[in-house]
Amino acid sequence: MKPERVIISGGGTGGHIFPAIAIANALRALSPEIELLFVGANGRMEMEKVPAAGYQIRGLEIQGINRQSLLKNLSLPWMLIKSIRKARNILREFNPDVAVGVGGYASGPLLYAASSLGIPTLIQEQNSYAGITNKQLAKKAALICVAYEGMERFFPAAKIRMTGNPIRNELVQIEGKYQEALDSFQLSGRRKTVLITGGSLGARTLNQCVLAGLETLVRADVQIIWQCGSFYYDALMQELDGKYGAHLRLFPFLHRMDLAYAAADLIVSRAGAGTISELCAVGKPVILIPSPNVAEDHQTKNAEALVNKKAAIIVKDAEASTKFLPTLLEQLNDFEKFQYLGQNIKALARTGADEEIAKAVLELIQKKRGAHA
Repeated sequence: MKPERVIISGGGTGGHIFPAIAIANALRALSPEIELLFVGANGRMEMEKVPAAGYQIRGLEIQGINRQSLLKNLSLPWMLIKSIRKARNILREFNPDVAVGVGGYASGPLLYAASSLGIPTLIQEQNSYAGITNKQLAKKAALICVAYEGMERFFPAAKIRMTGNPIRNELVQIEGKYQEALDSFQLSGRRKTVLITGGSLGARTLNQCVLAGLETLVRADVQIIWQCGSFYYDALMQELDGKYGAHLRLFPFLHRMDLAYAAADLIVSRAGAGTISELCAVGKPVILIPSPNVAEDHQTKNAEALVNKKAAIIVKDAEASTKFLPTLLEQLNDFEKFQYLGQNIKALARTGADEEIAKAVLELIQKKRGAHA
């Protein structure tokens, strides 16, 4: 029997790319002969990260809606048509058994094209609030893997499978790494440590809030691991000019996120679905500042799903300049009071999603091949 063939589409940010790679790794572990191809958006980070993980990728000329400049959206319909046409060519050439969409710019055109060619599709919906594209694609999807309860609001209940979101397991394995983490970052075990992360691309609001509050945090003898994003790194390094040496560790990107998580007493983060899944597995108290610059404001809805379970504290992006520092200091000053946040978020952790989704993909392939036998 010929090897299974699967195409995986999506990307744009680490929150889509790393789960996609985790699914691919799980598929390869379950079926070593499987043939895998990624489809991403040209110019986005998946075109670099996917080959680095050992997989082939093809690019589509597609972008998201630009909320700052409406003029830049005028070419979107043409780009979409062009991307669907190219996606069809890729699909005919690769001839996959199943197409998997993980979200991101390329996911829509690829899954639409796959459905039009009669190729079974699987949607991996990461968020607690489904976007317009996935709601449309779901009508023809064979299966929809979700991470939150109540997704029947958006998708046919019969197609839904609760799997959780795939996470990079090596990033959340922090047991027994506390001292290694302190040594790696050259931090003191006598101080409280706060990890600030705006995701793989950084976050302007978080960076501005931390910069404005640094003096106060250092006076409170707090030490900070700060992932600011490569776009902001040089300007921040120049502005900080070596100040706060013993208390501050600034990085464009954290390559050993497991050690950052292990060192942290408290984490401040955006609320992307992949990040939240990691934070649940880590089980540390969290302050979430959802990004407002995302479709359907899904980060706020992700954060609220945790807040409703008393598993996180939320600070709105628009209020962060005034509420971020007081909220952070309140937690640090009454740390014992907020330990329940870590316990509650840990209770929501769901591991093994990558393998569950991979098994679902292989089931679809067996079903398709059985029907054609």
